[in-house]
Amino acid sequence: MLKTAVCVAGTEPALKIKDQQTGEVATDRETGESLYTVTVMLMEDGRAEIMKITVPQSGLAAGLKPGAMVRPVDLFATPWARIFNGQLSDGVAYRAARLELVAVEAAQ
Repeated sequence: MLKTAVCVAGTEPALKIKDQQTGEVATDRETGESLYTVTVMLMEDGRAEIMKITVPQSGLAAGLKPGAMVRPVDLFATPWARIFNGQLSDGVAYRAARLELVAVEAAQ
């Protein structure tokens, strides 16, 4: 991400569900910590992209709410693809160690 990029939280953190039928919560493989997803709007060079970022519970900043400017820390993307009912689905899964709130300086 460029230094000119702006990220804005679009949703409240939502608990990530691993299995919709059983309601099993997704957890970090190494720590066992519950995982959450946050929709973030990335705005850069006159374009915008919506990203759904997975973050462990300890990586959620206090006060994180829609409209808050955030900085994803240790963000990485994993491309994925699968075939379901003969149709190819693909996308990118985003994961961050944490989302930090970004202080906005008042214009003078």
